[in-house]
Amino acid sequence: QVQLVESGGGLVQAGGSLRLSCAASGRTFSSRALAWFRQTPGKERDVVAAINWSGANTYYADSAKGRFTISRDNAKNTVYLQMNVLKPEDTAVYYCAAHRGVLGLSSPPTGLHDYGYWGQGTQVTVSS
Repeated sequence: QVQLVESGGGLVQAGGSLRLSCAASGRTFSSRALAWFRQTPGKERDVVAAINWSGANTYYADSAKGRFTISRDNAKNTVYLQMNVLKPEDTAVYYCAAHRGVLGLSSPPTGLHDYGYWGQGTQVTVSS
């Protein structure tokens, strides 16, 4: 129903910036909340940022506040994660995800199991 493909990962020095993109297929994209998660080896996949269906409401993990910005373009079926002032601890595989329900929620869900559609992930490596 929804297929997601991330791009934009790579290697960057600490203090640098990257912009991740996630292109989606599916007619219900604009009705779903979207999120970016990240995962490092041996650890759980954690939410970084989430955005509701319209883009009016967003959520950021404490680690992302003030440095990352999530946005979406429903006309292009794309969600973005602008990451600034990157730190070595931001190194992870980043996944975009679409909410499992088409609910038009005002506030974006932030739980791992709220999301039923996942991209393949893109590696972000921040060198010190």
